[in-house]
Amino acid sequence: MKDFLNNKVVPKMMVFINTKAIRGLKDGMLYSMPMMIIGSIFLLLANFPYTPFSGWLVAVGITPVLNQAFESTFNIMALIASIGIAYTYVKNEGYNGLPAGAISLCTYLLLQPSLITNQEGTSVSVILKTWTSGRGMIGAIVVGLITGWIYTIFLRKNITIKMPEGVPEGVATSFTALIPGAVIIIAASIVFAIVKNMFDTTPIEWIYKSFQIPLQGLTDSFGGVIAIGFLIPFFWFFGIHGSSLMTGIMGPILTANTAANQAIIDSGRELTLANGGHIVTQQFVDQFMKITGAGITIGVVIYLIFFAKSSQCKQVGKLGIGPACFNINEPVLFGIPVVLNPIMAIPFMLMPVLSGIIQYIAIYTGICPMYKGILVPWTCPPIISGFLIGGWRTALLQVGILALSFFVYLPFIRVIDKMYEKQENQTQG
Repeated sequence: MKDFLNNKVVPKMMVFINTKAIRGLKDGMLYSMPMMIIGSIFLLLANFPYTPFSGWLVAVGITPVLNQAFESTFNIMALIASIGIAYTYVKNEGYNGLPAGAISLCTYLLLQPSLITNQEGTSVSVILKTWTSGRGMIGAIVVGLITGWIYTIFLRKNITIKMPEGVPEGVATSFTALIPGAVIIIAASIVFAIVKNMFDTTPIEWIYKSFQIPLQGLTDSFGGVIAIGFLIPFFWFFGIHGSSLMTGIMGPILTANTAANQAIIDSGRELTLANGGHIVTQQFVDQFMKITGAGITIGVVIYLIFFAKSSQCKQVGKLGIGPACFNINEPVLFGIPVVLNPIMAIPFMLMPVLSGIIQYIAIYTGICPMYKGILVPWTCPPIISGFLIGGWRTALLQVGILALSFFVYLPFIRVIDKMYEKQENQTQG
């Protein structure tokens, strides 16, 4: 079985994972994550769940400042993504990626709405944060990947302006980007003109309506929950970093769902399904389907520490408890091991699916609230993270999931423990 997996399955998966587009998307999206987390902190402070404190912030005029900081970080995630993806794509090809990131930014702004009518009836040119946030995420991905691809082609074929030796590097780089940049901007202008004249919209709006809305609906479904919950541990089982892979692919959509929920609140409406709220968001996955690590292996760690008989299992438990508190479980995945271990495959892939289903039902029925725009780092300890993103009910649901993990893993880890105990007894005998 291991030979089949290693020689047939894993190589094909790695070919897909190592494609230029997936690498650029996965690594480029990471550039927007710090600003999203920072913005979430300001949002949390502006909406602090303690009325006297939040009222004081409003009274002294701090709340508008906090909201401004949130708007200028969280709500430009698509802008940062368009830069990061193009930059990473070109950098991975061995070239200076910064010019490509700048070109991608300009292209992205070119393709989105930029005119509004003020109260006097005059058209004003603006950058709309509506399209620099979650709504523009898929458009930013498309722009970033295409810009990186075209820019790389020009550099690879030496279709650039070359400056003489001795010219400062910054000057030479700017002239290198001149021809590919001009071609990309001209092409984007043509696309904008076609879409605007034929469909009376902009390319970014068209991408949002034609692709992003259906994709968000697909992920924000019961079937989407099962698929995400299964695929993360499925890839991990073969030794592939499933969390990183699925974050690269699904992260933009999940983040867009989170941003859409916050946009509903910002508009003054209640965050409900009837108002277009999304159940499956970035928090849904990070704080429930990957809690204590892929596969939700805290149940394994609890067994290893308190009930294991073999010395190997006890040692792995001691090594795994600290990282598990911060959602890291590589010591368990490779120490038991869980990776490529058929005995552990069933609970490892089942537990995140169960967690997703329980959470989906809890939010759908109103037992737990839907998630706002508050994001916490994926390393935030369980229960604390639940309280921050959804209050005490969400934290309590996390406790239930952690407890369930123990019982799901119990019969399987017990088999592993007995095997190791038998081997140790034979060795000592």
